[in-house]
Amino acid sequence: MVASFSVWDYVVFAGTILGAAGIGLFQAIRDRKETSSSEFLLGGRQMTAVPVAMSLTASFMSGITVIGTPAEAYRYGAAFWLFGFSYAIMSTITAEVFVPLFYRLGITSTYEYLEMRFNRTIRIIGTTMYIIQTALYTGMVIYAPALALNQITGLDLWGVLVATGVVCIFYCTLGGLKAVIWTDVLQMVIMLVGFVAVIARGAVLQGGLGKIWEDAGNGGRLEAFDFDPDPLRRHTFWTIVVGGSMMWTSIYSINQSQVQRYISCKTLTHAKMSLYVNMIGLCLTVSLAVFSGLTMFSIYKDCDPLTNGNISASDQLLPYLVMDILAIYPGVPGLFVAAAYSGTLSTVSSSINALVAVTMEDFVLPLWKNLTEKQISWMNMGLSVLFGFLCIGMAGVASVMGSILQAALSVFGMISGPLLGLYLMGMFFRTPNSIGGFVGLVTGLVLTLWVGIGAQIYPPTDEKTKPLPLSTAGCQTNQSSTTLAPWTSPVTVTPDYRPALADSWYSLSYLYFCMLGILTTMVTGLVVSAMTGGCKQEKLSSKLFVRKNDLMCFTCFRDSQVEIAAFVGQLATN
Repeated sequence: MVASFSVWDYVVFAGTILGAAGIGLFQAIRDRKETSSSEFLLGGRQMTAVPVAMSLTASFMSGITVIGTPAEAYRYGAAFWLFGFSYAIMSTITAEVFVPLFYRLGITSTYEYLEMRFNRTIRIIGTTMYIIQTALYTGMVIYAPALALNQITGLDLWGVLVATGVVCIFYCTLGGLKAVIWTDVLQMVIMLVGFVAVIARGAVLQGGLGKIWEDAGNGGRLEAFDFDPDPLRRHTFWTIVVGGSMMWTSIYSINQSQVQRYISCKTLTHAKMSLYVNMIGLCLTVSLAVFSGLTMFSIYKDCDPLTNGNISASDQLLPYLVMDILAIYPGVPGLFVAAAYSGTLSTVSSSINALVAVTMEDFVLPLWKNLTEKQISWMNMGLSVLFGFLCIGMAGVASVMGSILQAALSVFGMISGPLLGLYLMGMFFRTPNSIGGFVGLVTGLVLTLWVGIGAQIYPPTDEKTKPLPLSTAGCQTNQSSTTLAPWTSPVTVTPDYRPALADSWYSLSYLYFCMLGILTTMVTGLVVSAMTGGCKQEKLSSKLFVRKNDLMCFTCFRDSQVEIAAFVGQLATN
């Protein structure tokens, strides 16, 4: 029988949640006189690189990462480690192409650029796509750790969901972006400690890290470099490095939750540096998550809990492991659940703050231009509450979407891909006009939604996903079940009928959804623009386009020299 939560586990878990809420309260009290919209949404544009970098990492290394990535490594091997290459490519593109442009324009909403470059209609469409995508993704993020806590403690699933949302609403409403960033720093540390606790205990039980590595190799879990060019294969070197790079670029370069962070930095140098430090944080986090999955395989290589019926969904593997090997240490399972929840709180709070920012900038302020700062502050807080409860509601949708890690990344590919194509087309080419931008965006979105929804209804077969073998040879015949309630697991119904497209078009790797959206949007948009007078449109401002200085990082070096000179001068004065 797997153990249940102890009193100390509840104490550790509750302390983490109260600590997060306390940061929001502290920021609200400390900055109670600075109630401007810029202070609430952008931290007064005075943040520095390191806390912003940790916040960037934590906001998308969510409860989905804590729970989903180890399960991915357990079932499919260490190929997920290759995302380290994707993170490096993404960080370079975002820091050298997008950050200088957005920082130069001084925007609050990422989608302000779409109106500057195209027209207001495209801006509204872009904002609406972002709101839908973020609400759905955030629902998945809330659902993942709530399922884990339900698995471990038996607490009511929807009670946990609502409690999670309420905590995020509390400190987002009170503290704004500063509360979100500093809470993310705390939560990032807790996430990493949670992984280390699992790996350390597993190493003790299995006889060292070398034994875990040996077991993973014998089980085929270390064969990460698969160079098969087949785009229908779920994870290969090419799908992860090429498709994954574009997908993560769409997340970090144009997603309001991320852009809002690095434009809150006090200089362009800090903004760029935050992304490079974030790259290190992402690689560290995914490495610990994957090795946690390999540790789990080493322990369960002869008795898979999923096949044996101890659990009924792969996303419950790590919570099951925690209660199996760490319950003898009071408070440690509580730390793990706190780690999963820390990832969730960081992502949900980021999403709420970003949703408020785009709603105010793109919908409210253009309609009511004479609002006072006090009225704007109250609307910011009211919208935080509204979007918080909307995200809680979307958790219900997430409960029927199957594997949360793949579902979450698929959502970004389907919606962010066409949007990124629109931005790239506008930033690098002068020909695209509003007609071409609109047609390209709609075409790209229709195509990615078609393949993405089709893949959700008709999942790819094992021939394409390549799950690795699992064994129950060492299981005890009288093994007891866990505290899992059967209704808590996501239910995926596989249709009896599979159309011809199911094994071709719908089997396209989910990591290529974004690339498909980018290419379709850009090609269609450029062709339609050329046909509708794009080459003859009025001259556009040069500040709307990527400059050579941006790409070569000249501005970054110049800012660094200025800061170093100022620092040396200050030392000389002292």
